[in-house]
Amino acid sequence: MSSSFFNRLLGLVLIAVLLGAGGRSLWVWLDQPIESVAVEGDFRYIDASFLSGQLSPLVSGQHWLSVDLDQLRERAKLIPWIHEARVSRHWPNALTFELEEQRPVAWWNDAFLINAEGHPFSPGPSDTLERMPNLAGPGDRSADVLAYYHVLEARLAPLGLELTQVRLEARGAWRFQVNDTFWVILGRTGLDIRLERFLAAWHRSLSERADRIRYIDLRYPNGLAVGWHGESAAAEVSRQ
Repeated sequence: MSSSFFNRLLGLVLIAVLLGAGGRSLWVWLDQPIESVAVEGDFRYIDASFLSGQLSPLVSGQHWLSVDLDQLRERAKLIPWIHEARVSRHWPNALTFELEEQRPVAWWNDAFLINAEGHPFSPGPSDTLERMPNLAGPGDRSADVLAYYHVLEARLAPLGLELTQVRLEARGAWRFQVNDTFWVILGRTGLDIRLERFLAAWHRSLSERADRIRYIDLRYPNGLAVGWHGESAAAEVSRQ
């Protein structure tokens, strides 16, 4: 091996060592402790103090360059009321969380809320929850129950009836509550026909006695049964 070749090789090795050392020094210089966190978003149900308390543990002890942004994003999405999150670095030692708040449309199984996509989530502290319908059913059927709620709402609203609860039983039977007062029992099959039967009976006579109704049972081949307040059993079976 000639001396000139050896000298060139040694020079390349030295350059690589210097670049490596410089790269490590640059990384250490850039990877400073996170000093500030900004939060962006349009919030209706949560406030800044709640978010600060939830986000602070996520960034505590983290460094600006080495922090895993994807992991931060996933952890931020676990915060109550957060639907989506994006996290970005800002020179020299700051992070920005862009947070999208959940928009609840109904209660689900009493303890949860669901959003417009039918996804349940745990509610965090909020003083601004408005009145919402109560939906219930098997844990994996929230989207189906919400979809049927919209079907029923579209049929009942023109009659001035407020749909306050919709429930799907474990065995597939449906029922709904009107005006926070009486229940309409649809059962498992023939839902469209049974709903039409209810609407026809409402137009014909039931609307005039709405304050006395305890429940309406549509699980009959050609009619319905009405349970009245003050009576222990259905007092009327009407035929169509």
